[in-house]
Amino acid sequence: MEIKRDVYLNRLIVRKHNGFIKVITGIRRSGKSYLLNTLFYNSLVSEGVKADHIIRFAFDSADDLIKIGENPIILDNARENHKVDPTKFINWLMPQIADSDMHYILLDEVQKLGAFESVLNGFLRKSNMDVFVTGSNSKFLSKDILTEFEGRGDEVHILPLSFSEYYAFRQGDKSEAFDDYSVYGGLPAVALMTTDEQKSSYLISQIQGLYLKDIIKRHNLSESTQIGEVLDVIASGISSLTNPKKIADTFASVKRESIGEYTVDKYIGHMEDAFLISRVKRYNVKGRNYIGTPYKIYFEDIGLRNARLNFRQMEGTHILENIIYNELRFRGYHVDVGIVESREKNTLGKEVRVQREIDFIATLGNKKYYIQSAYAIPDQEKYDQEVAPFDRTMDSFKKIIVVEKSMKPRRDEKGYVMIGVKEFLLDQDSLEA
Repeated sequence: MEIKRDVYLNRLIVRKHNGFIKVITGIRRSGKSYLLNTLFYNSLVSEGVKADHIIRFAFDSADDLIKIGENPIILDNARENHKVDPTKFINWLMPQIADSDMHYILLDEVQKLGAFESVLNGFLRKSNMDVFVTGSNSKFLSKDILTEFEGRGDEVHILPLSFSEYYAFRQGDKSEAFDDYSVYGGLPAVALMTTDEQKSSYLISQIQGLYLKDIIKRHNLSESTQIGEVLDVIASGISSLTNPKKIADTFASVKRESIGEYTVDKYIGHMEDAFLISRVKRYNVKGRNYIGTPYKIYFEDIGLRNARLNFRQMEGTHILENIIYNELRFRGYHVDVGIVESREKNTLGKEVRVQREIDFIATLGNKKYYIQSAYAIPDQEKYDQEVAPFDRTMDSFKKIIVVEKSMKPRRDEKGYVMIGVKEFLLDQDSLEA
């Protein structure tokens, strides 16, 4: 059974012929190659594009490397120290551009091509070449890669499976599926596995043997670096306000080791560049300005977060919030943490400044939503606590509370909507409920 990625496929389709290099970014193992070489390729064929006008090449494929006269054994042994010869690749490619009709160039793991920036910039000057590329590790896991294409790079960032994508593939009981997703996340390979042992073993091996090693290798860090321990602290504190000083202090108290704030900040930056985590700033709703620190950190895939902690710290509140954050990004929204300030009287009758948090402000064009993630709302007191920030925004943007309990959208007298997380995730129009 095929795992569908229709949202991302459509984002590629609408970018055809726009004169840009289409760059598919994302964490490793998130399905970039499958999206490009299977789903997008099949879409082109179904539209009537001739097969000989779709040119695919994978720079990590021994079969493809042999086509251009490269020795895959030498390249594999040399690893990052040797790249594919760009002259050999161009000499193989250009004779296939046989006429003036549009040719679609689909390149996988293009960072393994020597001088790939120059090669791709050259393609931009060809009116009959529409270029789509993916990459993993090295420069392609850096979020500033698009600057290499002289401002003519168009990014499609792919996340691991959303819950709706995961459930469309898995089917069955929704609650069981969500419980599984909350533990093991949405990496496509995990969705294809059938046992808990397979999933947990795979995720632990990937977070330890792939993602961190890639970062260490790319930034020339020592194998004994403390970045793994910093990641442990971050994983333990997802969805909570933090900053380098707080992480360094936690590191010292838990690990009994010292680490500088600058080093912590640098490691967070490395993990962000690799799309392993996201750092989300706070936005002052009334002041209309960003607050630099503290901020929140979320994982690109909740299964990798859980695996980093050996599936020990399974706090439903924080996991729920991380899943909602990724869902909003999946839908294309820019996401901030909201802060609402007000002047209120305390128990002594003295007026004080109070800050209240809105978990997410989701913005897309002129659309804006305020969203609270609340694992459970057992009574009116808890409900009042959750909606208190909404009351003080003094605007008409839609306000939503997402809870763990299964629940169809329910609107109160103020227009605030409460909805269950499964209903929220499975209905792509749930923000309009």
